[in-house]
Amino acid sequence: MLLLLAQWLAAHTEIRAFNVFNYVTLRGVLAMLTALFVSLWLGPSVIRKLTSLKVGQPIRDDGPQTHLSKAGTPTMGGTLILLSLAMTTLLWADLRNHYVWLLLLVTLGTGAIGFIDDYKKVVHKNPKGLSARAKMIGQSAIALIAGYWLATHGSFALSDFKETAAQTTLLVPFFKTVAIPFGLVGFMVLTYLVIVGSSNAVNLTDGLDGLAIMPSVMVAGGLAVFAYVAGNMLHARHLGFPFLPGTGEVVIYCGALVGAGLGFLWFNAYPAEVFMGDVGALAIGAGLGTVAVIVRQEIVFAIMGGVFVVEAVSVMLQVAYFKYSGGKRIFLMAPLHHHYEKKGWKETQVVVRFWIITMMLVLAGLATLKLR
Repeated sequence: MLLLLAQWLAAHTEIRAFNVFNYVTLRGVLAMLTALFVSLWLGPSVIRKLTSLKVGQPIRDDGPQTHLSKAGTPTMGGTLILLSLAMTTLLWADLRNHYVWLLLLVTLGTGAIGFIDDYKKVVHKNPKGLSARAKMIGQSAIALIAGYWLATHGSFALSDFKETAAQTTLLVPFFKTVAIPFGLVGFMVLTYLVIVGSSNAVNLTDGLDGLAIMPSVMVAGGLAVFAYVAGNMLHARHLGFPFLPGTGEVVIYCGALVGAGLGFLWFNAYPAEVFMGDVGALAIGAGLGTVAVIVRQEIVFAIMGGVFVVEAVSVMLQVAYFKYSGGKRIFLMAPLHHHYEKKGWKETQVVVRFWIITMMLVLAGLATLKLR
């Protein structure tokens, strides 16, 4: 919105300084700062509203005893993230770019699913919330629609080693000339696994104050670098990446997510004033997964989001082994962060150590830019 205004002013006035807003790097930084400001500004009002609605977070009886004091803390704080993210993206992104609208639709669509789930849990006092089947159907529909659109309307790319439809090819990091063609069906399956998997993985990670949001912020920042490289012909060719026209605008979305996430962390840091809830976790995970697919860095995304991957795998292993062994467990409690709490780690120790691990994984992912 503001980009179109700046372009109009540059064309109809003699003030050429407005042309500076054509740079996605500048607008990405401005989006981050705007989203941060909006989050900090709206945060107290949103928390007061959630508190007045008495949407307190239910606490598991079998969880760490230290969590019992959190009963009643307002949840559904992810609405603050989505408000800041959507408003800022609409302000600073090029609204003629289809990737921007796809990201907003996926994020807000999965956010709506999470909102319904949270609403049933905390307002209707239904501990199960939205049924697992209904939730999966909604997530699957959104992911498959996104996958089909990207496969049929995404950008074609010229790489150094062959001409290919980059939107249906899995790029392998650390190798310049290794890519796995998937075709339409294979690509849709890949997109489904990435978006639905990351959505649920972030949701499983969201169990401690600040645990899910800071890794999300760091991964979003890392993906923004890949979006910038993929959308810039000179940088893409220099680094041996496929050039994907239009993906540069994804930087604005990532910047807005970073700012909105940091603003939310202000209120979600230990001891949390508000919890994210499914409305935020499902949406952020799906949004990050969609960005990874758009910039063709699904494997790098799995590396940078390794904490999310491990958290999800810990739950799957725990459930599978529990059923197979007739009641035995691999971990003291799943997801993995609860296992370490049960071992005696303080909540803040678990959170900060997982942040440090994510920081190292994001740096490892960024290293693939040159180590090829």
